[in-house]
Amino acid sequence: MKKRRLLLCLYAAALSCTLLTGCHEKQNGEDSLTAVTLNEVAHSIFYAPQYVALEKGYFEKEGLAVSLVNGFGADKTMTALISGEADIGFMGSEAVIYAYNQGAADHAVSFAQLTQRAGNFLVARKKIPDFSWEKLRGANVLGGRNGGMPEMVFEYILKQHGLDPETDLSIDKSIDFGSTAAAFAGGQGDYTVEFEPGATSLEQEGAGFVAASLGVDSGYVPYTAYSARSSYLQKHPDVIRHFTAALQQGLDYVNSHTPKEIARIIKPQFPETDLKTITAIVKRYADQDTWKEDLVFEEKSFDLLQDILESAGELKSRVPYRELVNTEFAEEAAR
Repeated sequence: MKKRRLLLCLYAAALSCTLLTGCHEKQNGEDSLTAVTLNEVAHSIFYAPQYVALEKGYFEKEGLAVSLVNGFGADKTMTALISGEADIGFMGSEAVIYAYNQGAADHAVSFAQLTQRAGNFLVARKKIPDFSWEKLRGANVLGGRNGGMPEMVFEYILKQHGLDPETDLSIDKSIDFGSTAAAFAGGQGDYTVEFEPGATSLEQEGAGFVAASLGVDSGYVPYTAYSARSSYLQKHPDVIRHFTAALQQGLDYVNSHTPKEIARIIKPQFPETDLKTITAIVKRYADQDTWKEDLVFEEKSFDLLQDILESAGELKSRVPYRELVNTEFAEEAAR
């Protein structure tokens, strides 16, 4: 399978100029790359395969000039996508369901799933070698916003362990995304739910210690996926095809190289973080099997996502998989 992927990538790269007919523009008599605006929900090492694709030039080899924008939240990323401000949105998989149920005329369609585990960690104030979720009974936890994947997965785990998120503990959902680590370091909460580099930074400062991985304890979930408006998929299938092919190359690299090698490649994306820390974070994500082998968003994963939304009370009605997920491009890239 890896050999077939490599052949496909080489073939696609060699023919990128001709396959993107109708998408390339001419400037001063020379071929130009097709501009694509990608709005990501957050800038995190959690999304390492994407940054590998950017840093190693896989998108350019596929004929694309990708501009990366930080959306600072799935709701804002979806707004940018639906409004046409972004061509592709990368966010929690739940966002396409919300937009569809809200009646978006030109609704978003997911075409590639990147992560298959939750990317956040439960951080305690001290090391807990014998941690169990029962220890959260009566505790105050800094959580995420209602309706977002981090909070829903957290509550899903609590319920799996016999805890009622409403009555058995106190979850503070008022703190802005990205500010919980600072609030925890400042003395708020008994525990906090953190993405990286927040979790590792708290450990390095001695202000907290990772007690559990939500990615491990929740099992495989379709945590983040790439989406485009249905009209964009219809008008620019070659752009989506080449974008997905570049992502698959990034995914193949991450799944076949060491954390240290991956960290060196993506370091320019995180200039404020030292290489040792990036390597530790990549290893933490790799050890929990965070990234898929391919980008296919399977129906069973979509069903699980809707189960989690229902459990959280965030799903008005279940939605059709075939309306909201297109696997054509991911399946082609995986061959």
